[in-house]
Amino acid sequence: MGPVVCDVTVSLDGFCAGPNQSMEHPLGVGAEALHRWQFENLEENQAEISAITEASAFIMGSKMFGPPAGEDDAGWIGWWGENPPYHAPVFVLTNHPKPVLCLEGGTSFQFISEGIEEALAEAREAAGENPVAIAGGASTIVQFLRAGLIDELRLHIAPIRLGRGEAITVEDIETHMDRVSRRETSLVTHVYYRRRR
Repeated sequence: MGPVVCDVTVSLDGFCAGPNQSMEHPLGVGAEALHRWQFENLEENQAEISAITEASAFIMGSKMFGPPAGEDDAGWIGWWGENPPYHAPVFVLTNHPKPVLCLEGGTSFQFISEGIEEALAEAREAAGENPVAIAGGASTIVQFLRAGLIDELRLHIAPIRLGRGEAITVEDIETHMDRVSRRETSLVTHVYYRRRR
């Protein structure tokens, strides 16, 4: 089996999504600024940007797939439109299973209601010897961390503060993982962790 990896961008105060997620603010209010490093100064961060979608299967929570709470989900295909960036099977943790959704580029969304272990088993079967990525959001990442199921985590710290939203703290990570390296660029600090053996 390949490694289970995770990339997550957080603010200086530990939030990977802002408050009040909506159709207008898919990441929550103010959280778009977390990801400037992925769209500006691309050469500085190219290795980290490329690594985000290198896995052969992905796992995400239902809030990351969407739609926002209270919105009608009839016909919803995710935030990314007909051609999501994953181009691989994506396993969505949910309390409301539905049929597999196949989109362009080889992306399929499969909805898993049996929990993180079942999602990981199915993702590993799909990925074979290649990596499986835990794509988010915060609650999903923390569940996998606490279960000791993430082998490598790449934490990207943006120099902003959100004040509230969905949090992943350094304590959440360092209780279960060891820091192995750190690299700073003009818009983000990349901190690399490996699962404690």
